[in-house]
Amino acid sequence: MLSSSYRRFFSRTALVSGLSLGLLATCSSAFAQQYQVENRWNIGGEGGWDYLIADPGAHLLYVTHGPRVEVIDTTTGKPAGALTGFKSTHGVALDDKGQYGYVSDGAGNAVDAFDRHTFKVVATIPAGTNPDGIVYEPVTKTVWAFNGRSQDASVIDTATQKVVATIKLSGKPEFPTVDGKGNVFVNIETKNSIVKLDAKSKTVTAEWPLTGCESPSGMAIDTDHHRLFSVCDGKKMAVTDYTSGKVIATPEIGDSPDAAGYDAKHQLAFSSNGDGTLTVVDTSSPVYKVLQNVATQKSARTMAFDSGTGRIYLVAAEFGPKPAATAENPRPRAQVIPGSFTILVVGRK
Repeated sequence: MLSSSYRRFFSRTALVSGLSLGLLATCSSAFAQQYQVENRWNIGGEGGWDYLIADPGAHLLYVTHGPRVEVIDTTTGKPAGALTGFKSTHGVALDDKGQYGYVSDGAGNAVDAFDRHTFKVVATIPAGTNPDGIVYEPVTKTVWAFNGRSQDASVIDTATQKVVATIKLSGKPEFPTVDGKGNVFVNIETKNSIVKLDAKSKTVTAEWPLTGCESPSGMAIDTDHHRLFSVCDGKKMAVTDYTSGKVIATPEIGDSPDAAGYDAKHQLAFSSNGDGTLTVVDTSSPVYKVLQNVATQKSARTMAFDSGTGRIYLVAAEFGPKPAATAENPRPRAQVIPGSFTILVVGRK
């Protein structure tokens, strides 16, 4: 039987522990609840868009926009330049030397290398059919372009600006990422899976099912804890342990997502959703609790996380009415209203 002094000790310890846990939960929740749209940069122009990427060191944001890439100064929100002459841009990858960038030109079936100081194209590199997601792999100094229609990956040597390998995949690839240790990961949309590739041997080394995930698109990575975050249809984010290939959580996100991001400093994962929300997920515990759904703008499906400022950039536009279906075009799409193309800047209060 415990003495009264021991009972008082254990009661006080439990009270302090409970208060500490409650305070930590409150602080975590309060931190996440601070996210909001703090600015809107109107870019204008015409046409649709796809991926964007931040260059924190140069304070630049590269945004694919129809047949061009907008280059935005993130300190002012003003254009710093543009890359032009493409057929349809999808993604941008940046090398680790601050020298070259790479644009996937889907309709051009090519990847274009450009000088990041002059914004001039220096090489046009034939790729597979409809290159889309693209990423730079730092161990092998290669760029990986994932081709949607030919369902393969074109591996480009950045020293020669030439394709050195073409790797067949099991289905239509979507967004890729790298772990910085020579491994490349990509979502396979048509197989509901993740493929792991070895950048040195240029081979597929594993393919893992994304249980509970339909049509995975965007992907982000936590290299400290070996986690991949794939955003999926059905309002789900699949969290995968990339040491085992197992899905360990599927937190609920907004509808119609297309991109993901990760803040290593605060252990938060983000999903940008076409329904007009940005979902914030706490990855610091196995619960993977959704902390906030930030109101953004409908159509803001793609995003870039800026590790230098902690801000998130999303792109959206206004749309006109959807045309009536015809025999020639049974699934018509509403057109972007010219001049409405905008970058949303999400930050903390």
